[in-house]
Amino acid sequence: MNERERFIAAMHYQPRDRSPLWDFGFWEDTLPVWHEQGLPAHIDRLNSEVYFGMDSGPETCADLVGVEAGLAPKFEEKVIEDLGEDRLLQQEDGVRVLRRKRFPSIPQPQQHLCVDRASWRKHYKPRLDPANPARYPADWDARVRYWTDPQRDLPLVLPGGSLYGWIRNWVGMENLALVLYDDPAWFEEMVETVADCIIGTLTRILATGAQFEACGMWEDMAYNAGPLISPRHFAQYLVPHYRRISDLLHKHGVDVVWIDCDGNIEKLIPLWLEAGVNCMFPLEIGTWGADPVRYRREYGKDLLIMGGFDKHILARSQTEIAAEVHRLSPLVEEGGYIGFCDHRVPPDVPYANYLFYLETVRREWGKN
Repeated sequence: MNERERFIAAMHYQPRDRSPLWDFGFWEDTLPVWHEQGLPAHIDRLNSEVYFGMDSGPETCADLVGVEAGLAPKFEEKVIEDLGEDRLLQQEDGVRVLRRKRFPSIPQPQQHLCVDRASWRKHYKPRLDPANPARYPADWDARVRYWTDPQRDLPLVLPGGSLYGWIRNWVGMENLALVLYDDPAWFEEMVETVADCIIGTLTRILATGAQFEACGMWEDMAYNAGPLISPRHFAQYLVPHYRRISDLLHKHGVDVVWIDCDGNIEKLIPLWLEAGVNCMFPLEIGTWGADPVRYRREYGKDLLIMGGFDKHILARSQTEIAAEVHRLSPLVEEGGYIGFCDHRVPPDVPYANYLFYLETVRREWGKN
């Protein structure tokens, strides 16, 4: 089987030669640490899939589409001020953040451009026009030929965008929490505008007649105690627009729609399923004890899962790694699940442990 056939079979509970071998990549400082532990110096995040013998992962499959469903054009990314160990940067989303130069962690927001309805309509709403040619690749015709090639061997992942996470970034988490109560009409306008942009962009891609294997969305709208937005507001403002997007995808035969959301998402899973978003990715385990095996018991085969291998286990003993691979094996073999680290592999995972994990996965998850 090629990678496209293998992905389709795995996600539809069909026989296959083996499980797809995926990972979600690495923190920026993971590979430099591994270089000191024996990883060849020429291996970076661009060529690591080939070096480790992995299948083409979710980001590679999304890059084959190469369409921007969000801001277009993006803001200029630039250094505002050098602060020694840190830099004040303007990101592509217009937000000014503080980022460490060495071993950067999550950047810390310092200033938001989108602070009220006027600044939203001036700086952001015009960049959400689905007809803007800046969001489509210059080699569009070549892309379409590849997408529609019946012999292509890689799955294609459509850009599903973000209904909450993008807006939270643009406005700021605390400010957006207040907007939901102080000016819900503005919040609704932003969500609807973003959804219209995503739908318009997807409509042009789907009009090519190509068959796409999946659509990936991103939110990061939860923390260890639960979602950053109440389930009531989620159902009121977001579910109808998730449904609009999923209905369009289903109409064109795209029935794997995943959401990339960190944190404790247990209160949101039923609402996403109701809205047609049927795959959780990368299913962060966390201190709240998420578990792909338990979720399969609770939701059955309606819920597809990717990820769900606790990153903390990768940093512990090889005995514990082997035990977790073995525990997840029945789920892998049943299908509807592609196992990999529950986020990007962090630098506290020893290089030797990662090699052991891959060796064990190939042996245990390489069965039909």
